Amino acid sequence: MPFQLPKIGIPSFVSKTKTAGLPPGQLVHLGEKLTDKSIVEFINYDKTNFHEASSEQPTEILTQIDPKKVNWINIDGLHNINLIKSVGDHFDIHPLVLEDILNPDQRPKVEDYENFLFFTVKTLNTLKPDDIVYEQMSFILGKDFLISFQEKEGDLFDGLRTRLRSDPNSKARVRDVDYLFYRLIDTIVDSYYLIIENLGERIEDLEDEVYLDPTNDTLKKIQALKKELIFLRKSVYPLREAISKISKDEYDFVNKETVRFFSDVYDHTIHIIETFETYRDLTTGLMDMYMTSISNKMNEVMKVLTIIATIFIPLTFIAGIYGMNFQYMPELTWKYGYFYALGAMGIIFIGMLFYFKKKKWL
Repeated sequence: MPFQLPKIGIPSFVSKTKTAGLPPGQLVHLGEKLTDKSIVEFINYDKTNFHEASSEQPTEILTQIDPKKVNWINIDGLHNINLIKSVGDHFDIHPLVLEDILNPDQRPKVEDYENFLFFTVKTLNTLKPDDIVYEQMSFILGKDFLISFQEKEGDLFDGLRTRLRSDPNSKARVRDVDYLFYRLIDTIVDSYYLIIENLGERIEDLEDEVYLDPTNDTLKKIQALKKELIFLRKSVYPLREAISKISKDEYDFVNKETVRFFSDVYDHTIHIIETFETYRDLTTGLMDMYMTSISNKMNEVMKVLTIIATIFIPLTFIAGIYGMNFQYMPELTWKYGYFYALGAMGIIFIGMLFYFKKKKWL
């Protein structure tokens, strides 16, 4: 089966035409509808209590918020504009922030508002060895609540939810909501290492393929990998800047104790970016290796053809001489002239092969 380029999350600027001519803050979902229904999941807890609920109606969830506890509201599915708007109205979220939440091509960033902190990031998942799925996730961090917005159901946080349910003594259960925010961001950044491992294996496989038997499909794979790394760079580079701002203790919604944890996440982000840069250089090297390998294969073919042509030049010359059919050619009357000519051709053929072998041209 011929190789096909993987479909990656390259931004579609055509979707921006949906908002052309609309006033700022107009809520329009620009992404694809990735789930049939929007679900609001709710978790609130403290050192001794844990409560969990879910509903398609935000009013059923919003009435359960307890200011004395940590409240985590997770929304799966962004196509329901009325749901997003009702949540925004309840927490007094700025319309421009809601507009960014509904735009899946938004770059990672952090913004400080009077009553909340807005943070958006890309999550990465590998469904297949050479297929990375991108999803935008946005967070609203308040004094006693955290809202996460996802494009579809299913995420990376099942392990954290399990610890929150089962371990009352875990750090997440005894700390404030900003620590929960850190744990979610840290989980997303840690998941990037799985992508790094996957990309490293793909590069190693391509190196072997380029060395052993490069084909047109090999070139397509290298091009797809370069395209992937470009978008990964676009997804991770702004994240470094956003986390750097938090780690420098610039926001009131993140306690000083939690800022130290974000410094560790910042270090991880730097390491991931450096690895992506290394992979990009390796991919560029793969392209050079591919072109060199193809050129070497062509040179080998041309060398063989040149040797064959060179061997047949004197043979053709001899055959041409005796093919002129002049009346007075003394060799034409020789009884064994035909065999002499063939013998001469054979000696020339063997002699040239020996000479090429001695020169290591064969």
